[in-house]
Amino acid sequence: MTAITILDGGMGRELERLGAPFKQPEWSALALMEAPETVKAVHQSFINSGSQVITTNSYSLVPFHIGEDVFQQRARELTHLSGKLAREAADEADHKVQVAASVAPLFGSYRADLYQADRVTEIATPIIEELAPFADLWLLETQCLMDESSRVIALIEQIDTAKKPIWVSFTLEDSEQTAEPILRSGETVIDAVKAMQKLGVDAILFNCSQPEIIGEAIELTHNVLGELGANTIQIGAYANAFPPTPKDATANDGLDELREDLTPPAYLTWVQQWQTKGASLIGGCCGIGPEHILAIKEYTQNH
Repeated sequence: MTAITILDGGMGRELERLGAPFKQPEWSALALMEAPETVKAVHQSFINSGSQVITTNSYSLVPFHIGEDVFQQRARELTHLSGKLAREAADEADHKVQVAASVAPLFGSYRADLYQADRVTEIATPIIEELAPFADLWLLETQCLMDESSRVIALIEQIDTAKKPIWVSFTLEDSEQTAEPILRSGETVIDAVKAMQKLGVDAILFNCSQPEIIGEAIELTHNVLGELGANTIQIGAYANAFPPTPKDATANDGLDELREDLTPPAYLTWVQQWQTKGASLIGGCCGIGPEHILAIKEYTQNH
C-alpha cells in the first residue's frame, strides 16, 4: 500500500463549532468577513491533528454564495486573505505543511445545470490571481462537470506560471444507485479520469460524497490510470459526513444534518479501504473534523 499524505477536514463545521458567524448563503465566507482569526484557528487545529496539506478557505468566495455585488467588490480582498491565513498557519507549523489553493465549483456545488461556460474566466481569474502567491498546489474541489474543470485548469496554467501541481477532485452521484461511478453531471468517472490524464493533472481525487461509493471510484481510477500508463498521477479521497444528497439540492439549501455513524474509528475503516484500493491523498470534507484527522495520523504512525 502507498503511504498516505494527510489532508485536512471540513472548514465550515469547525468554524461553527468555534463560534464563528456561519449561515447560508455566505457559509464559510462569513468568517473571513467578520472573524478571520477563527479561520486561522481551524487551520491550526487540523495541522495539530496531523494534516500535511491544508486547504484555503476560498470555497464560498463565488457569486453563488456571496452574491454578485459582494463578489465584484470584495472577492479579491477576501480571497487574498484566505490565502494569507492558510500560508501563515502552514509556515508556523512544527511539521511540513503545504497549502492547497481551493478553487470551488463556480456556479454552486453539485449543480452542473447552473454552469455558465462564458463566465468561467470572469469568476475564476481573480480567485486564481489572489491565491497564486500563497499556494503550493492547486485543488479544484467538488467538480461535477469536466468542461468546467478543463477551463479552470487552462486558466491556472495561464496565470500561475510557476507550474505548481494541479489536483482535481470530483464529487460523485450518491443519491441513487448507478451502474458505474458517475459525476453529478452524469458524466462517467472513466471519461473524467481520461480527460484529466490528457490535461496532465498531478492528482485525481473524490470528495463531498458518501464514503460508501468512493471506494469503487478509486479502484476504477487506479485501473484506468494503469491502462493509460499514468501511474504517477496520485489518487485521493475526502468524503463528507452527510446523508445522500438529492439531485436538486444546492449548498445554499441550509445546513445538512451529519451522520452519527461516521465516528473517527468508523471513518478510519473507509480510509483503510481507500488506501488498499490505491489512494494516497486522504482527508475529510464537510463534517469531518480534527478528531477524524487525528485518527488517520495515529493509524499512519502505526502502519
